Amino acid sequence: MSRDDLFSLPPQGAGPGSPGQTGGDALRRSQPLAARMRPRELSEFVGQSHILGPGQLLRRAIEADRIQSLIFYGPPGTGKTSLAQIIARQTRGRFERLSGVESNVADMRRVLSAAANRLENTGQFTILFIDEIHRFNKAQQDVLLPDVEAGVVRLIGATTHNPFFFVNSPLVSRSQIFELRPLEEADLLELLNRALRDPERGLGYLRIEAEEAALRHLARLSDGDARKALNSLEIAALTTAPDPDGVIRIHLATAEQSIQKKAVVYDDEDAHYDTISAFIKAMRGSDPDAALYWLAKMIHAGEDPRFIARRLLIHAAEDVGLADPMALVLANAALNAAEFVGWPEARIPLAEATLYIATAHKSNTVVASVDAALKDVEAGRTLPVPEHLRDASYPGARRLGRGEGYKYAHDYPGHFVPQDYLTEARRYYEPTEQGVERKIKERLDKWRALRAEAAKPNPPPGDASSTGK
Repeated sequence: MSRDDLFSLPPQGAGPGSPGQTGGDALRRSQPLAARMRPRELSEFVGQSHILGPGQLLRRAIEADRIQSLIFYGPPGTGKTSLAQIIARQTRGRFERLSGVESNVADMRRVLSAAANRLENTGQFTILFIDEIHRFNKAQQDVLLPDVEAGVVRLIGATTHNPFFFVNSPLVSRSQIFELRPLEEADLLELLNRALRDPERGLGYLRIEAEEAALRHLARLSDGDARKALNSLEIAALTTAPDPDGVIRIHLATAEQSIQKKAVVYDDEDAHYDTISAFIKAMRGSDPDAALYWLAKMIHAGEDPRFIARRLLIHAAEDVGLADPMALVLANAALNAAEFVGWPEARIPLAEATLYIATAHKSNTVVASVDAALKDVEAGRTLPVPEHLRDASYPGARRLGRGEGYKYAHDYPGHFVPQDYLTEARRYYEPTEQGVERKIKERLDKWRALRAEAAKPNPPPGDASSTGK
């Protein structure tokens, strides 16, 4: 049996197993649909209009063949490798490709040496594409730097990880960073329909009728990943038996089975911290619905419940504070409950704390107050403890004057007595009018007024102000 026989697929309009297909077609169609449907030129590229729309910098650079060092950064299936291949077809320079998974330092040195010789002898520049550049360690990336800096090669790096975390700073500083975003549902629908119509590279050699609802389901659950959408469509087409009339009908149920449960983009770096950031900011912004969505994403991705609970604790103290002190109590209870029960039940106390915090009165005066005090301690002269506040519990303390003149607050009406607790007057805490802090503000204003009155110097005996005259 020949290689062509092993990979034979039916020609247009024929059912599986039909004769008449060429070996070249069979070999090509042995590739996944997403690989076959890669755009060959910019006119075929779908999405990323923010960097490839008319007049955008990257589009102009590609069309003019004026590519400098670039880093393409974004989630899987957004077109990073496809863009590199389009550049490879359009450039007058030599295009070389390395893989961050498979290549080593020796491979890089070989390519860089050839590029230097080529530039010196023929004047032809080299574009070096490194897929998954984040896989290279620091030493490997350092090998690239001198030749990138000298212009021996023009680097194109592709990565799913934030280059500011995973690519050496000197390489990043010498490259233009282009972030590719997940494709919109409309973009994915365009790609799916294009694949159904294309007889050469797509599934147009088959007689397929796909429900609109089925295609929309594939587009929606692909999470902006063109590769996943196209390969799920191929699974649906090649595993569905044709009707007696030879038509493969893809219904919604078929699409649901083909794509199954989507995997949420949530790694240990960018998406992880972006999601928790959105979660916190939604609670701070008093949007319980948004906060629940980001909480659900973390739950779905299998986040450690203790990590979520710790963020709830911090947020309750930082952004709710004394406007509603119960927020911190509830967050702490959610932490204990989450540690005790684990997933999936932990979602309930975590959601309860999330909703309480998101809908609570907000105040960040706790943070502002303690940071102001810390600034004074760090930057200024350290204030001594007033004599009347010093420890007077040890033998001989009274002989040193420790504690002399201290007034015990509980001995006075309202359990308050005006006295100084600092050797210099300072003010850090300014309560807001939010929630519980409104009542705190009323009490504090009263106490501060009493202290200010007590601090006024007493008039000398016989002064007119002392007799009311």
